[in-house]
Amino acid sequence: MHEDSRKLRWEERTDIPLAIASLVFLGAYAVHVLARTLPEAVHVALLSLAYTCWALFALDYAVRWRLSRQGPRFVRRHLLDTAIVLLPLLRPVRIVHTYETVERRHGHRRLSLHARVMAYTSLSAGLLGFAGALSVYHQERGAPHATIRTFGDAVWWTCSTLTTVGYGDVAPVTFRGRLIAVGLMLCGVALLGAVTGSFSSLLLQRFARGEDGPGLPEDGEGPPET
Repeated sequence: MHEDSRKLRWEERTDIPLAIASLVFLGAYAVHVLARTLPEAVHVALLSLAYTCWALFALDYAVRWRLSRQGPRFVRRHLLDTAIVLLPLLRPVRIVHTYETVERRHGHRRLSLHARVMAYTSLSAGLLGFAGALSVYHQERGAPHATIRTFGDAVWWTCSTLTTVGYGDVAPVTFRGRLIAVGLMLCGVALLGAVTGSFSSLLLQRFARGEDGPGLPEDGEGPPET
């Protein structure tokens, strides 16, 4: 229990600073990839800033692993955090968890359960899409026989991949680009599953309330009017 309380205190103290660091990382990487005409010294500074943020993510992961006393089980139980250490562009997705923590700290939620699922899924899809477009553009733009030559091409490809449409007019040709594609496909399936499940649950609740009369109040709502 003592170790758990120390871990919780660490997470409460570092959640918001690390969320800011994740946005700094994403911004520095975006400028480095997109602003190719900047002086070399600026690119070096941007990469140094990004690597510093990456080191903070790794340090946070190591401290939480140490405080958890779970050993190798920590890796299996925190797959997203493990992936973030390997692929720091995923770190902004944890901002969703940060927002959830802030809401719990204030003791109330402003959105119903279904609205939260839709909002969090939309935010995650936007962050993943932007990070995916940046990373695949970075890998593909100078490759021989590449079809993703502009950032606009990368955004189009990312949208079609995340939505599992996959038109095939543009596609990565490099090994790293295809690894990114696999990750985005898996994320797209997971996000679509979350949205579909939440929407189906909402419809079932609506139908049940319509058949049985006034039902239980939704999450975050008051009792039904009489």
